[in-house]
Amino acid sequence: MLKVGFVKVGNLGISQVVDLILDERAERGILTRTISTGAKTTSDQALETMKTVLDFDPDLFVVVTPNTSLLTSGMTKKVLHKPCIIISDAPARKAVDTLKKDGFGYIILPGDPLIGARREFLDPTEMALFNSDVLRVLTICGAVRLVQEELDAVIGQIQDGKKVRLPQIIADASVVVDRAKFSNPYARAKALAAYQMAEKVAEINTRACFVLKEAREYITTAASAHEMMRAAALLADEAREIEKGSDEVSRRPHASSGQTLNKRGLLEKPR
Repeated sequence: MLKVGFVKVGNLGISQVVDLILDERAERGILTRTISTGAKTTSDQALETMKTVLDFDPDLFVVVTPNTSLLTSGMTKKVLHKPCIIISDAPARKAVDTLKKDGFGYIILPGDPLIGARREFLDPTEMALFNSDVLRVLTICGAVRLVQEELDAVIGQIQDGKKVRLPQIIADASVVVDRAKFSNPYARAKALAAYQMAEKVAEINTRACFVLKEAREYITTAASAHEMMRAAALLADEAREIEKGSDEVSRRPHASSGQTLNKRGLLEKPR
């Protein structure tokens, strides 16, 4: 049975579901193992976590992390000797050349933004709300499906004994929303707007966390980014409601074989 090892170093919005989207009904003939460093992203912890996953002997590694320095340090290549896909956020763009050179696949999600990590603003409740809003945008706008489809494609290649072609994707708004398969142009427009707002949130929170020094300014800036993320989630929700209203929601469940099925109408059977 094919094995997929997930290594989570730190947290992204996609981290919440990345290991669940391959087997949403727990009936597919694959095995997964997930090891996480929690919130920490230090190299030592990442290395120990990767070594733990090695004991599982996976056929495919998926490393999910916002730590771009980890990607370019060479450490990952030294530890992992099977096909490996890195999933990261916007700053990982600067690591693309290194990732290509080292033979990694990558999916970079600019719409999976940095959180407003200022002590005066961020508490566990705010953290959880922000991540739930991010996940709603990633899911409705098509980023979660993109990740699922790309992982499924590689799994299929390994199972069929074919040459493995790892994805190398910078998943900007148009790329992501294409995967969502909206039938209504207004729904698509709302989803594009929501994902682009999430990309902007990353820029604002980067300024709040690393540029601004005066407390009143960086607290308010982080709060504004989180308000924008909430608005993006609501806008994404409106897009899905439009599709539901015309009974045109795109659903692509897995069969137990791993094949991806397709349907639109709620009462239709997937085929």
